[in-house]
Amino acid sequence: MKTFVTLFIIAAASSACDKAHYVGTTETTGATVEPADNTKMNARDRAGAMTPMDQGNSQVDVDTTQAIRKAVMADDTLSTDAKNVKIITNNGVITLRGPVRTDVEKMNVDAKARAAAGTNRVDDQLDIASK
Repeated sequence: MKTFVTLFIIAAASSACDKAHYVGTTETTGATVEPADNTKMNARDRAGAMTPMDQGNSQVDVDTTQAIRKAVMADDTLSTDAKNVKIITNNGVITLRGPVRTDVEKMNVDAKARAAAGTNRVDDQLDIASK
């Protein structure tokens, strides 16, 4: 029995290693997929921009971020990109960052943030993704 289990583990590991061959290609068509080049975005982020690590720890900041995230996630008209924008609240200032697909999505996410913000400031840094 130990021999069978050992052979099974070796076979499973061998097949997993074979899948590494498909990195950079689609498994269904085998077409090459260009890796995303985020160099410009990463350089911008290093220049002191707000990141999720800047999220405030006060209960008010956490509750505000949570309320906006819930409103965004509940909206079935938004794309996955829009649902994945960064929402950062620090000392009452709400920062929105990331790509959305259209102007309408940008306005929609911004409106949800402003509704939850009350008198707090919303810093809309959302980008419209190029097609």
